[in-house]
Amino acid sequence: MRDWWLRTLLVLQRPRPVFAALRDDSREAAADRSEPVLLIVLLAGIAAILVSPTAAHLNDDGTFDGLTIAVWVFVVGSLNGLFAYFVLGAVLHVGVKALGSQGSYRRTRHLLAFACVPIALSLVVWPVKLALSGGDWFHTGGRDTGAAGAAFDLIELAFFLWSAVLLVVGVRAVHAWTWARASAACALAVAVPVVIALAVRAV
Repeated sequence: MRDWWLRTLLVLQRPRPVFAALRDDSREAAADRSEPVLLIVLLAGIAAILVSPTAAHLNDDGTFDGLTIAVWVFVVGSLNGLFAYFVLGAVLHVGVKALGSQGSYRRTRHLLAFACVPIALSLVVWPVKLALSGGDWFHTGGRDTGAAGAAFDLIELAFFLWSAVLLVVGVRAVHAWTWARASAACALAVAVPVVIALAVRAV
């Protein structure tokens, strides 16, 4: 289990050996990495909900205080992460199976989780955001708009793109596929959250 905690950080620097280690899909290996996977999923879900339109307008009516926002972010973000873990894991599994994977749905979910480490890591940006703009990030207008807000949006986007790249790297490393085949296998799993995000923002 200690090895997998170390790999959780190593995936940011040397992703290929980390993903290659996922080839061992025995019950013991899966159990050893279950706790890091759960932590990544919860943190990534929280990070994703923080940048959602819902969070951006959460306190428009002024009824949420800091503690209520923190509880909401933790609960809803954690549920969001778990939902995405199983649903996007299933979508990714359909993609890899269609291109010849013989691996299990469990291994595909674990691969997705480790690819989401950059999204979880994006939480480190929030202390800076809150220090600069406070609760303005949770209601329309305020000091979070303009150039500063756009800069932080680009930083957040970079973390999500990093995860998308890691997903392709992971599929390629686990299955020893070409870049084209791995990218095709990941296309649907990457496209689904993008389409959902665009649809939500358009509403």
